[in-house]
Amino acid sequence: MKTSTTHKNYKADVANINKIPIVTQLLDIICLTTGMGFTAIARVTEDKWITCAVNDKIKFGLKPGDELKVETTICNEVRQHEQAVFIDNVATSETYAKHPTPAMYGFSSYISVPLYKKDGSFFGTICAIDKKIAKIDTEEIRGMFQLYAELISFHLEAIEEKENAVAELNEEHQIAELREQFIAILGHDLKNPIATTRMSAEILMKFSKEDIVKRNASLIKSTSIRMEGLIDNLLDFARGRLGEGIKLNKTADSKKLEDVLKQVINELKIISPQQKISSKIQLENPVNCDPDRIAQLCSNLLGNAVTHGTPDESIELEAVCLNGEFKLEITNNGTKIPKEVREKLFEPFYRLEGEEPKKGLGLGLYIASEIAAAHNGEIKVSSSDKETVFSFVMPAQS
Repeated sequence: MKTSTTHKNYKADVANINKIPIVTQLLDIICLTTGMGFTAIARVTEDKWITCAVNDKIKFGLKPGDELKVETTICNEVRQHEQAVFIDNVATSETYAKHPTPAMYGFSSYISVPLYKKDGSFFGTICAIDKKIAKIDTEEIRGMFQLYAELISFHLEAIEEKENAVAELNEEHQIAELREQFIAILGHDLKNPIATTRMSAEILMKFSKEDIVKRNASLIKSTSIRMEGLIDNLLDFARGRLGEGIKLNKTADSKKLEDVLKQVINELKIISPQQKISSKIQLENPVNCDPDRIAQLCSNLLGNAVTHGTPDESIELEAVCLNGEFKLEITNNGTKIPKEVREKLFEPFYRLEGEEPKKGLGLGLYIASEIAAAHNGEIKVSSSDKETVFSFVMPAQS
């Protein structure tokens, strides 16, 4: 029924689908919300049907890279006619009751939704099957699959664009040029899909009755939050390089400042649920600042503390306004930062020599320092064998 002789031209398609950060959770949620036991993302051409990613709870037997004869699949008909197929019960379907494919593969319910690249070309399908009948041909499930198809299409295009560009530019100075040429474009294009992803996850968390669905939706939400932070850093970096600088929308609303700082802490707890964070926020006096920018600064510093701190030790955050100054201080345990490294921490894309790549872009501390400067403030770093402290200080009435 299947083979594992994926042509080399399609290996990149399989790999790129599996580089999409939410694909595993997405397939889990499809199985749980539809009741289907098998769901997959397939690359489909006129002569190939190749499994890219799969969730197989019914032991159908396919894994990434496996092939089916394309002429035996309904996905091939979806490719030809560019129309989704939803079958609640094959036995009662006027179109598919006598179709050879359900009998060949032994399923009673079936979904196949076309998946397009950003340029409009057909890539493949999101498909799902089960041996039992299922109520799946509904407006809600059709809409859900359409949303997921658009999300996968977007992520796939972003991955392919990045890989194609990096393949052409393998020298360090060329990669630096690539960053500056594409950061603004990618940042703007990512905003809406990530917001949609986060909103969808929040809806699932709110309305789903299944604990496992809520957990997976929470993972998708946390990934979206982290990606939103990366996008904000990308856009600010691009604006800075284009001469626009950090734009501020100042207000002396200390209540709003306190609220956004607490929101940053809560979001970090979603992203890193095992990380302990203790906070002390006392803003009895007004602080003339851009609360959202200060929240971004705080998020970047906290994220750095989580990445480089000791996992089982608490991170301490203190935000106070005293003697005409606003101070935000973040303390974490971890390896001492040498003086020569501290002097370079706020440079864009800075990495230690020989350091393995980590999550993120290396822009967080740079953007934080730019936000500090825009508020006529600065960030100082002290580090010892016991702890590392990032301290941001600015005039309360800057």
